[in-house]
Amino acid sequence: QVQLVESGGGLVQAGGSLRLSCLASGSIFSIDAMGWYRQAPGKERELVATISSVCSTNYADSVKGRFTISRDNAKKTVYLQMNSLKPEDTAVYYCNADIRHIYSSPYLNYWGQGTQVTVSS
Repeated sequence: QVQLVESGGGLVQAGGSLRLSCLASGSIFSIDAMGWYRQAPGKERELVATISSVCSTNYADSVKGRFTISRDNAKKTVYLQMNSLKPEDTAVYYCNADIRHIYSSPYLNYWGQGTQVTVSS
């Protein structure tokens, strides 16, 4: 079994910062891409940022220049540093990762349970 557990969400004023963390645990041989997605009330889940196993990154246009994704492979953790937060960033943020359990197995995709980020104006 694999678990992705997010932390670091909360309530912040516009212009403030938060740092999200997501720890992967369980039966893990290797982790490929990791990423953050978010879902606001009444909207579909959308990509925020992804990072490959060699730390190539990709961002949604709406967060470029404000958010930074990073990872610590030894700790099996992915981070999302969020600066200059706006009320429209309010959403549940979900961690996502492609994980291989053993050497010969395919990568499987996993989601965390989500962490709420609320930005007040």
